[in-house]
Amino acid sequence: MKPFLILQLRPEDDAADNEFAAFMDKGGFEPDDVVRLRLDQTSLPDDLNLDDYSGVIVGGGPGCVSDPVATKDPVEKRIEDEILALMPEICARDVPFLGCCYGMGVLGHHLSPGVVSKDRFGEPVGAVDCALTDEGRADPLLDGVPDDFRALVGHKEAVQALPDDAVHLVCSEPAPFQMLRFGQNVYATQFHPEADAEGFETRINIYKYKGYFPPEQAEHLIANLRKEDIRFPEVILRNFKAIYAR
Repeated sequence: MKPFLILQLRPEDDAADNEFAAFMDKGGFEPDDVVRLRLDQTSLPDDLNLDDYSGVIVGGGPGCVSDPVATKDPVEKRIEDEILALMPEICARDVPFLGCCYGMGVLGHHLSPGVVSKDRFGEPVGAVDCALTDEGRADPLLDGVPDDFRALVGHKEAVQALPDDAVHLVCSEPAPFQMLRFGQNVYATQFHPEADAEGFETRINIYKYKGYFPPEQAEHLIANLRKEDIRFPEVILRNFKAIYAR
């Protein structure tokens, strides 16, 4: 099997390792099934060939594509530029792609520049009720996911309107565009398909001073997460592997 390429954007070691372990566990990947690249530590290879991989998975991160360029950390800006530079080929060739949280901003911005912003639909860290659209019920990546399910979120920016030529798969009341598809194989979720309550607790402690929530609310958020039973978003990762492994 050709490996899946997992691109990580988080500069904090604990957060990156936690996310990678979650992708491996929830997606049912073995070590030889993936190639891991932490883009905070290394740039994408100049000779990267997408044909060498079964698909591409992009994790979350603290960056926002809608932030003014002058305010972006140089490393975050380089990572953003490198990910966005992949999107024309991915979308033109319909390369299997799953962008998680930050990946929604990347796909939305690529398809419709300006459609991603902080104007509306940001969500505090926690669980949210999600629902499949009619198109979502028919999509193979959501096979086994019920019409209504809980997922973990936490983001400052969001897609404000359906990007050009995108298909709306999952919605929620606070952020209507929770999952999109472009073509047949290019996907993005606003929620975190790899995350469970334990993993999010780790992230809360790491990002408590990053502006996602008032730091004094960290323990309250953790207490609420411990009451959650998050089981269906990970089905998306398992389906992604099952459908696209080649």
